[in-house]
Amino acid sequence: MRTYFEPEEIEEFEAAKDLLIRRCLAWADEHGMSADGMVLSAALDSRHRSRDGRLAYWDPRQVRRLLLEWIPRYVVAHRDVLDAAPESLLTLLRYLAASGLRDPRGATLAELEAAVAAVGAEYPAALADPLRQSIGKFWAQTALDNGVDLTDGRAFGRFQRDIEAGRVRYDSDVLDKLVRGRFLAPELDEERAFAQLPVTLPPPAELAEAAARSASARQLAVLAEWVGAEGRPLTTTGNLRLADARELAELLSTGEQELKVRSSTEMPRVNLMLSWAKKARLVRVAKGRLLRVAKAAPVIRDPEALWRRAFEAFFELGTAIGAPASAWAGSSMLVERFDEILPDVLASVYGMPSPVPVIRLQETVWLACEGQFWLDLREDPQREIWRRQVDRDLVAALEALSDLGAVELSHGVADETYSSDLGDHLGEEERTLPPEVCARLLSHLAEPGLLVRLTPLGVRAMRERMLAEGRHVPLVGEMADASSAELLGVLAEHYTLETSATELEGWLSVHGRSVESLLDAIRACPFRTRAAAMLATLVEVRGRSMMAGLRRDPVLGPLAVTALLDAGELALEDLTPEEHLALMTEGLLALLELSGPEEVVQQLTEMAGKDALGAIEAVLNSGHPAEVSMRELRTLVAEPMRARTHRLRRVPSPAPGSRGRRSGHGKKRKH
Repeated sequence: MRTYFEPEEIEEFEAAKDLLIRRCLAWADEHGMSADGMVLSAALDSRHRSRDGRLAYWDPRQVRRLLLEWIPRYVVAHRDVLDAAPESLLTLLRYLAASGLRDPRGATLAELEAAVAAVGAEYPAALADPLRQSIGKFWAQTALDNGVDLTDGRAFGRFQRDIEAGRVRYDSDVLDKLVRGRFLAPELDEERAFAQLPVTLPPPAELAEAAARSASARQLAVLAEWVGAEGRPLTTTGNLRLADARELAELLSTGEQELKVRSSTEMPRVNLMLSWAKKARLVRVAKGRLLRVAKAAPVIRDPEALWRRAFEAFFELGTAIGAPASAWAGSSMLVERFDEILPDVLASVYGMPSPVPVIRLQETVWLACEGQFWLDLREDPQREIWRRQVDRDLVAALEALSDLGAVELSHGVADETYSSDLGDHLGEEERTLPPEVCARLLSHLAEPGLLVRLTPLGVRAMRERMLAEGRHVPLVGEMADASSAELLGVLAEHYTLETSATELEGWLSVHGRSVESLLDAIRACPFRTRAAAMLATLVEVRGRSMMAGLRRDPVLGPLAVTALLDAGELALEDLTPEEHLALMTEGLLALLELSGPEEVVQQLTEMAGKDALGAIEAVLNSGHPAEVSMRELRTLVAEPMRARTHRLRRVPSPAPGSRGRRSGHGKKRKH
């Protein structure tokens, strides 16, 4: 049971959604809770069609998105179902927690229950607002309100003809407003962000020390102090007076105080730091003077807070970092899209195990610029000039980040990882870049060049930024308080072997936890495919030798036997008859979760032919320990097979006289 699917894994997601809904509904019925399958489906759709796509990750923001936006806009149902949506959501959240599926990086169950209560107070008004719905929902809900069965294509067709003929009443004013507003209201489908690898961070004290060593952060503090309480006068064009600029250059140690210039704007570093201080809200301009922002005093005195503010302000500094426009050349394309492209550049560097070649970043940034500007760049004689501008400004931006302490620049040959996807041995579909770009990069990457990697400060800052965007950015150590099941589930789906080992060992070191508690969580997992993945993760981290010892475990035995066979550590002829049956049962239970009951019936038919019913009966009597899965197998597979076999059974010959003839006196058939 996976809780994360790529957007293109449509069938896999739908199968998992069906499984999760039917399990949740059954659990709700057992525990006396209310839930509606349509609302559960909407909740899972809203999480799948989001930036991070994690079905089991919920926080107050996701609760608001579902109840105040997604359901009012998309979900078509009878009013009683819609009114009870918060209660259905509560049931889902409680089921995720009870079954060990909850992502522990999200809110706790208590926090989520409070969020549903708070948002539930706003929900009726949002549901009643007709302008929150989509045009598609408007027509579907109108049809449903008029008694049309939405699953009946002919009935819906008649409804459409009735609309055209004017026989159906609807609110034309609302429809007009929805049509006019459809281009203004953004779709709730969010573009899926690239999944980031887990990262590690040093202790907070080390990060604070690194922030205090930042050259740019210190310069910003010095600049703010230099401005002083009284401020500094500006020229009529809003620039520093040249004498003041020279004084500031010396104070900041930029080396620009001796330059022969006519304006302070010709001192690049002074101009950059002044722009940076303004964007960071440390200084401001008012009535012809440069003034220090009084409320920024606590930030200036706190190196770490100052560093964070400087980092966030950096993405607004395109014109100050890029080469200034001239009479013969404007600003570079990168400067025009600086606030969009630079976050993507740093996200590309984030989590990489070795320094990234800057030449590779320059190629992808140029491709992004080409895609964002409506120009036929391949035929334009200025193309190479524009390309050099973009390359130059990207390096200048990375140098500014290096001075801040967010990245580390070095020189050398890039790791072969960065050329592994460029060779001719790859098919066209496997390549992520055009052939001419691949050839150019292969040539450049063979030689030493500029390399970049994020510092720990940069990693933390980018992680905080991506978290604020709703992205999935794992941090090793953040699951110290997770339950055994939650920990293993997340490790199995999202962590590498190395980061799983670090996270798991850290988790075990807290409060004397043991491996046995992790095995108990696998034993209790109600999903066979998830239990198998959890066990595989634990074994890979703690050593494969433990798998053989689990072969005789009354609960984990079928999983262990399956894993040992898959790894080639066990052969079919080594199995006992009981293990053969357990192996077949385990396979059918996994297939039921992944593909549904129809696939299980087909598999049984192909495997056992006419004796398919006998095979399923043997499986049901195998004593397999997975109670929930076995109950589903009985209900969804065995019982329909029994009923079908009963219906297809040959009808016996009628008893004498049953067709209106006298007993024993009919005409004899000639042979």
